[in-house]
Amino acid sequence: QVQLVESGGGLVQPGGSLKLSCAASGRDIREYFLGWSRQAPGKEREFVAAIGWSGPGIYTDSVKGRFTISRDNAINTVYLQMNSLKPEDTAVYYCDADIQFGILRAGGGFRGQGTQVTVSS
Repeated sequence: QVQLVESGGGLVQPGGSLKLSCAASGRDIREYFLGWSRQAPGKEREFVAAIGWSGPGIYTDSVKGRFTISRDNAINTVYLQMNSLKPEDTAVYYCDADIQFGILRAGGGFRGQGTQVTVSS
């Protein structure tokens, strides 16, 4: 069992930046891929990024070059640095964890409660 707690969401103007954090707890976190997904209003939840114990990050095409995922293994925390934010990035962002990347990528695994990110002027 893995528990995930996100923080760092909020309101930001287009072109701005936000950094999300997710604290993971449970047994053998080092064995898990940690990542982020998001769900915009009226849309299905989609994969955003993921990272294994030693990286590198894996990203969906729409965020490449703008978002950076990182992981601090000493405190079992994963981050998502989001730059050059666009209105279409508005969504509830979820922290995800699974031992298998394929399952996480497909939307399975453990998930946090989510944090709202709103990009608007």
